[in-house]
This record gives sequence, structure tokens and C-alpha cells, in this order.
Amino acid sequence: MSIEQTTGNPDFASEAQLKRKALFRTLRIKALQISLAAALLISWQVLTDHKIMDPFFFGKPSGVWTQLWTWIHNGTAAGSLWYNAYVTLMESTYGFLIGVILGVIFGILLGRNRVLAEVFAPYIKIANSIPRVVLGSIFTVIWGLGSTSKIALAFVLVFFPVFFNAFTGTHEADKKLIANARLLGASKRQVTRKVVLPSALSWIMASMHVSFGFAIIGAIVGEFLGSNHGLGLLIATAQATFNPNGVYAAMLIIGIMALSAEWLITQLENRLLNWRPNQNSGAEL
Repeated sequence: MSIEQTTGNPDFASEAQLKRKALFRTLRIKALQISLAAALLISWQVLTDHKIMDPFFFGKPSGVWTQLWTWIHNGTAAGSLWYNAYVTLMESTYGFLIGVILGVIFGILLGRNRVLAEVFAPYIKIANSIPRVVLGSIFTVIWGLGSTSKIALAFVLVFFPVFFNAFTGTHEADKKLIANARLLGASKRQVTRKVVLPSALSWIMASMHVSFGFAIIGAIVGEFLGSNHGLGLLIATAQATFNPNGVYAAMLIIGIMALSAEWLITQLENRLLNWRPNQNSGAEL
């Protein structure tokens, strides 16, 4: 194809314009995000420097940076900063993976079996009504100060959102498509694997976006209640010693973990659901 043919093709030109528009929009959003963060940090620093906000209670950005630098070079009372971050990330990841796997399995199983759903319904409702964070104390008594109790709490926080989304996604599967698959001779297992699971996948991925945050909360709360290592322990120690900069420094690391996990989940979603039509190709909101 010649240059003239390429540039004269309206479809090609339209696609190029859409790509440029998408790139410009992405850059604009990133610039606005950075500007907002900079404005908040500068305002925070100025307000604390002029004592409008008491740095003893609110800390300040320069103090948070100093605290991070100290932890990186000198470590913490509970060991190196990287090891404590690794412990929290490991507990969150294990709790997240176990919660997602079991949530999907039980959500689809009960969604496909009406009798099981009716039998387990009251027990699931009771379990879901229990404040899960309270279970952290019980898990600590049972499994001690190690990582097992934190993984268990992270699992409990992740399981129910994934379970209910998988259950709902199973019920939202196209009934006509299921009926056609059965007419063509598909077994119940094949219908579940080929029709129901792909239909529920959008619901499952939606729950995963928020569930990793719940997993981190479970790990941090468990470390608050009792632990030898972890970012939750660093926060509890900083809080006990009236060190707000230490609290914010640990929270910053947690935020970076959460954003990194969100990016990975988004990449997984794009890979698993690449068959979906692009919903953002039209007009912007």
C-alpha cells in the first residue's frame, strides 16, 4: 500500500485519530493526578510549617520522607523495611489467592445447584453478618503471632465479596445460551465451564479489584492485634510512640502495594476478557 493510499484511507485516519485522542487523554489524566498529589503535599507541608496544622499530630511530608529514608538505611525495630513489607505482601497475597479460588468455586457451585444454595443460604448470611475484623482476635489465639492468623483474616475478608459476585454472575448467565448448549448435547460440567464461567468472569474480576485491598486490610489488622513483623506492626509501633510520620510512611508503602496489585489485576482482566467489545471507544463521559 502506497503512502497516498494509506493517508487517503478514512478508516486508517480515523483509527490514528482515536489513538492520538486516547494518548492525549491518558497524558492529561496522569498530569492531573500528579498535579493533585503535588498540590496536596505542598499544602500539607506549608500548613504544618506555619503551625496551622500541628505537625505533632499530623506529621508533614518532609518528615515522612525522612522516616522512610531512616527505615531504608537503618532498618526498623522489627527488622529491615523490605522484610516487613514482604511479610505483609505475602500474607495479603496468600489470603487473596485462597479467598478468590474458594470464593469462585463455592459461588459457581451454589449458583448452579439450587438445593445446595437453599441449604447453605442461612449459614452464609449469618457468617456474612459477623464483623470479620473481630475474627482476627480469635485467629490470633488459635494460630498465634505468625503469618497463619493474618492469612486467615485476609482470606475471610476476600472470600465473601468474590463468592457473592461469582454467585450473582452465575445467575446472570444467558438462560437461552445455556438451553442451546444443552440441546446440542453439552453436559452440565461443559455448560458450567464453557458458558457459565465466562459469563461470571466479569463479575469475578470486578470483585477482585476491591478484594486485594480487603486482603491488605486483613493482614494489617492481624498484625495490629499481634505480630513479630509486618507493616501493621510498624504502624502500631509508630502510633504507640506518637510518630505520625512513621504511620504515614507505612501507609505510603501499603498504597504502593495496592496500586501495583490493581495494575496486575487489570492486566489479567484485559487478558482474560479480551473477547469483550471495547466499551470505551465511544464518547467520553
